Amino acid sequence: MKLDIVIVNYRTPDMVLDAVDSLVGDPTLPDGTRLLVVDGASGDDSADRLATGIAARDAGERVRFLPLTVNGGFAYGNNRGIEFLEADGTIADYILLLNPDTVARQGAVAALAAFMEAHPRAGIAGSRLEDPDGTAQACAFRFPNPLGEFESEIRLRAASRLLSRWTYVPQVNDAPIRVDWVSGASFIIRRDMARQIGMMSEDYFLYYEEVDYCLRAARAGWECWHVPQSRVVHLVGQSTNVTRKDTRLPRRPAYWFESRRRYFLSNHGRSYAVMADLAWVAGFGLRRVRKAIRPGDDVPPRLFRDFLSHSAIRRRHGALSR
Repeated sequence: MKLDIVIVNYRTPDMVLDAVDSLVGDPTLPDGTRLLVVDGASGDDSADRLATGIAARDAGERVRFLPLTVNGGFAYGNNRGIEFLEADGTIADYILLLNPDTVARQGAVAALAAFMEAHPRAGIAGSRLEDPDGTAQACAFRFPNPLGEFESEIRLRAASRLLSRWTYVPQVNDAPIRVDWVSGASFIIRRDMARQIGMMSEDYFLYYEEVDYCLRAARAGWECWHVPQSRVVHLVGQSTNVTRKDTRLPRRPAYWFESRRRYFLSNHGRSYAVMADLAWVAGFGLRRVRKAIRPGDDVPPRLFRDFLSHSAIRRRHGALSR
């Protein structure tokens, strides 16, 4: 069994080196595992700091570094990393994609690899993501759908109970469970599946690329699993600032809305995308009415206006530019 691990950095070199240490210091890491750190054209001193830090760890060929000249996003950086690893003629059975803001607990990688070995129809599997204190994070999901869009925005317990079949976060426990998609923060791919369906779409700059990939895998007959025995600390939003827990939410970047719109339009068509948008608007509107009565529900600045400016309601199907 051969395993490759790819971590794409963008201006977070210290966190990346912490992630590297958590991996190379794990005695359970499968033999022959290769680790590649990719710098996505950070434009700061990340490349120098990563090159120096990796060399100082004296890991030889176990840990390599690839600086890119283009920042093409999450899928672009990971795809270039996979191509780099394959260029020497050796192809890993599995490829683990890790966020730079992660720290793998001991045994996390081995648990994912062992699960894939034991389940030949599993094309993709994801770790249990958790806070540093062990609190579980949402990391296993149902595919996006209009009713799920409504429920995710209204944030009302009665609505969640009524729409439980369509809510995005299914109930999970300590046993592996088959799900629609898993978070790309710790995301293992079977190479045989990737040969069949290709790599992640580079049309997504950031966000929704793993959702799209899991849907492509499912349509090709592959399974996706959540494996809680693989525990990975995820410092939520530290690499993008979009979903950070320790600060006021920033304005959501345009690429998030573009990725969401692209996912619905490219996979389900304009009518479905418009239904999803209308459901989101209805849920968000009712949530804001409730907030006027009961303050305390924090949302990113200008969220509603930004959503409308990037929605399928206002754009034609052909407008899929990044």
